[in-house]
Amino acid sequence: MATLSCALAVLLPVACASTRAPTEPVDQPTMPAEAQGPFPVTRILDGDTLTIDRGGQPVTVRLLGIDTPETVDPSQPAQCYGQEATARTAEQLTGEQVWLQTDPSQAAVDVYGRDVAYVWLTDDLLVNLQLIADGYAREYTYDQPYLYRDAFLAAQTRAQQAHRGLWSAATCAGQ
Repeated sequence: MATLSCALAVLLPVACASTRAPTEPVDQPTMPAEAQGPFPVTRILDGDTLTIDRGGQPVTVRLLGIDTPETVDPSQPAQCYGQEATARTAEQLTGEQVWLQTDPSQAAVDVYGRDVAYVWLTDDLLVNLQLIADGYAREYTYDQPYLYRDAFLAAQTRAQQAHRGLWSAATCAGQ
C-alpha cells in the first residue's frame, strides 16, 4: 500500500517522503512569561515522559494533564498505541529545546520524583495539548483540576469524535 501511495505522489500533490504525522489544528494558549527554559531535550522515555538537561543535570519531566499508553512497564506488554505515542513525542521533541511551566494547583514533583509540567515547544505550541488533539494522549486529571483542563478536555472530545489516533477503531477504539 505504501508503494501505491508513493507512486500516486508522482501524480498527485501528496507528501510521501515525510513520515511526520499530521498535526490537528487546535487553539493553543500562549506560553506565559513565567515558563522556564529553554532546556535541551536529552531523551524521550515514553509518550508523556522525557528528560531534559537543566544546568548540566538530567531532569525527568512528566507532562501534566495527559496520559499516554504505557510502553516501559516491565510487568506488562506495551499498551495499544503506546509505541505510536512515544514515537510522536520523540518526533516532536528529539533535538529540540523546551520551556517548562508548572501549575500552582498541582504538585511540582510526582511520587516518582519527576518534575510535573506543561511542556512548550514554541510560544504557541503546548506539547501536552497537541498530543491530545492528535489522538496520542488522553486528558488526565490526577487530583484536582488544572489550568488548561478545559482546553485538554475539549481537544480530547474533538479527537474522539474524529476517531483520531488511539480513538480510531483501526487502532484501540479508545480503550
